[in-house]
Amino acid sequence: MIWQLTSYWRSLVTPLFFCLLLQPPQTQLATTTKPNIVLLMADDLGIGDIGCYGNDTIRTPNIDHLAKEGVKLTQHIAAAPLCTPSRAAFLTGRYPLRSGMDAINNYRVIFWNGGSGGLPPNETTFAKILQQQGYSTGLIGKWHQGVNCESCNDHCHHPLNHGFDYFYGMPFTLISDCLTTEPPEMDREFRRKLWLCTQMIGLVTLTSALARLTGLISVSWKTVTCLAGFSLLFFTSWFSSYGFIRYWNCIMMRNHEVTEQPMVTERTTSLILRESISFIERNKHKSFLLFLSFLHAHTPLLTTEKFLGKSSHGLYGDNIEEMDWMVGQVLDAIEREGLKNITLVYFASDHGGWLERQEGKRQLGGWNGIYRGGKAMAGWEGGIRVPGIFRWPGVLPADTVIDEPTSLMDIYPTVVHLAGGVVPQDRVIDGRDLMPLLQGTVQHSEHEFLFHYCGVHLHAVRWHQKESGAIWKAHYVTPVFRPPGAGACYDRGFCPCFGEGVTHHDPPLLFDLSRDPSEAKPLTGNTEPLFDIVIKKIGRAIEEHRRTLTPVPEQLSFYNIMWKPWLQPCCGTFPFCWCDKEGDNKLADL
Repeated sequence: MIWQLTSYWRSLVTPLFFCLLLQPPQTQLATTTKPNIVLLMADDLGIGDIGCYGNDTIRTPNIDHLAKEGVKLTQHIAAAPLCTPSRAAFLTGRYPLRSGMDAINNYRVIFWNGGSGGLPPNETTFAKILQQQGYSTGLIGKWHQGVNCESCNDHCHHPLNHGFDYFYGMPFTLISDCLTTEPPEMDREFRRKLWLCTQMIGLVTLTSALARLTGLISVSWKTVTCLAGFSLLFFTSWFSSYGFIRYWNCIMMRNHEVTEQPMVTERTTSLILRESISFIERNKHKSFLLFLSFLHAHTPLLTTEKFLGKSSHGLYGDNIEEMDWMVGQVLDAIEREGLKNITLVYFASDHGGWLERQEGKRQLGGWNGIYRGGKAMAGWEGGIRVPGIFRWPGVLPADTVIDEPTSLMDIYPTVVHLAGGVVPQDRVIDGRDLMPLLQGTVQHSEHEFLFHYCGVHLHAVRWHQKESGAIWKAHYVTPVFRPPGAGACYDRGFCPCFGEGVTHHDPPLLFDLSRDPSEAKPLTGNTEPLFDIVIKKIGRAIEEHRRTLTPVPEQLSFYNIMWKPWLQPCCGTFPFCWCDKEGDNKLADL
């Protein structure tokens, strides 16, 4: 009898036990399953341009809702204040000077598709590790990390050589030169000087020819011919590149193939959105990584007709509201495919808004809220403090704000660990896994110090003193604003990293961002009792940090950023590079 009762209870308990094992709670399931990862990165977006970060006039309901459903970071810091180095750091989890992707000169970004500099092939991006973990990986939109090294088809810097299975977008970056209706943006002052020199050389040549014909001056025809030849050669040497920027830089590619040269800007937004949603739909039955790198909100602010004139902030506001709509479309696609609860979504900008970008009375750059400075300024918060939003229902808490220093470089170890991978052990990784902080299992960021570089020049250092909650920031170099007190370098268009356009501080300017986030009132030994202690502590951190740096080839050297005809991506036979392979494709009604 006892044996029968025991057998009876065992027959009931055993199936129940296995049912409990096979049906774990939703949160536990989501934590142990490899999530899909969708990374949304805006271009030149100011932290003050979004509703959930304080803007009450530009409408961003989709981004705001994303923050409501997830975690918002208030001290999310870019590793550089410009596109190329910031994105290199984002992709590799390393300060850009470790990979040679920060500049020693004034050319601080990739300047040509036909240049030889770019993200080195020996760098390991998070996409490459996720690809090895079985993820389908896609990049849609802006790349700006170079294309070729030695020939027009080696594609050594191309996204497909850095772990992405699929690429559709611009290998370069959007610039005003891509529109015939906009004034030139790329190297504007330098081009004016080249044109002036060409006119002067031409004038000398013409004067010599007239003097020879009239007999006023004894000039040989050989001299006149040499002058004319030099004038033609000089003009051709620069106009062959700068005169055809739309054809050389404003191109679209699908994988290794150039599809538009020059790009047809009227349909670019629709194509990028269509490609993003298509990638999600194609890969919904397996783990995927989608990096949607928006062309918004970089000048010339490509905006479709249905958003023009809709905002309270002119073309820039229209462009932001269109980007927010695109974010909503991507989120809708994720939910429509039943992927919301198994997808980590991240939204950020590559750096702060561009304060100096103006045309007449039109402000074409972003707003950085209460923070001082903007794009190209490595030390001031406005150049490097960016939005940072994470959503993963059931795993990350909703409607949560974290006021701890974090970095765009942190995405690297975070997504690598979520995918079951391991970060490279043969190099320094500066990013830190954010999941414990995002989930609330720890209260403080792992970052004690963050180093703020302008090119290869260290401008500022941040120290998070966790015991007191203070966030000290020491500025060793700051840009000289023109006109004085204007808050930006309006005379140059960009603030420089070195030379006459900067001021060196010894002792450094010191701020406590926890009390003075706008960096309005520098502290001194008279006003801050801990001044000397803080400066010495940061100084020792700089020494330790510099011991981790090793020499690497400079990817943004003058030679590497020069346009080289033999490296120019071309959909025809160079120099006859023009095509429109998307022209016959019917756009989806998105």
